[in-house]
Amino acid sequence: MLKKFKETADFLKSKIKKEPEIGIILGSGLGGLGNKLNNPTIIKYEDIPNFPVSTVEGHSGQLVFGELGGKQVVAMKGRFHFYEGYNMKEVTFPVRVMGFLGADKLIVSNAAGGMNPKFRQGDLMIINDHINNFPEHPLNGKNFSELGVRFPDMSKVYNEEYIKIALKLAKDIDITVHQGIYIGSTGPTLETPAEYRLFRTFGADATGMSTVPEVIVAHHQGMKVFGMSVITNVAEREDEEETTHEEVQDVAGLVEPKMTKIIEGLIETM
Repeated sequence: MLKKFKETADFLKSKIKKEPEIGIILGSGLGGLGNKLNNPTIIKYEDIPNFPVSTVEGHSGQLVFGELGGKQVVAMKGRFHFYEGYNMKEVTFPVRVMGFLGADKLIVSNAAGGMNPKFRQGDLMIINDHINNFPEHPLNGKNFSELGVRFPDMSKVYNEEYIKIALKLAKDIDITVHQGIYIGSTGPTLETPAEYRLFRTFGADATGMSTVPEVIVAHHQGMKVFGMSVITNVAEREDEEETTHEEVQDVAGLVEPKMTKIIEGLIETM
């Protein structure tokens, strides 16, 4: 795996002028931020050695290098999920490569289902903690000291300074945001009412099918992490309609400009 990380990073370095200091992962319906990078270099996943290929609708499958907020960044327009059939090493492969490229900060976004009764469809939630409900752990197997320690402490994964800055930015531009705990599970089914209740009992505020593995790996290799969820659906709907992936994408797309303003402001301060 170490050889593959280095091989992929070396390939990407040959295609870009400046190495990134910040990595960004854009979830379902949230790829628009990648279009705002100045002087972009766009590389399709299928053209990158050792890279998986995203199969989910709403994920462009592109790595975009460029400048945002005065910083050099690399943005993933589309991520990889455990439910697509990838193992956790493959799901988190891009995060490892970001580290080998020189990025020491990670911003991760996702579309999530809200369980906190205060949450409404279209709300934003800053992630301040998570619960790993995946059956496979991304750090299983041999540990390489070049990547991180064998037993990483997970008590402070989401950077408190970044959370404070994001909260202030949101207040200054009059955007309402929540803070909460995200629980990650396999999918691809959306949760049953009983599962929503169970996750809420665990203490989670929102749930989704990503983010946790990538954040674990980023933290393992010493990256500072900031995470944000767009609440695209809620556990207790006022109507009787079923939630669809198309609806998730639509809601995420509508809310994305708000999230983008906060993330752009945060990047400027990093």
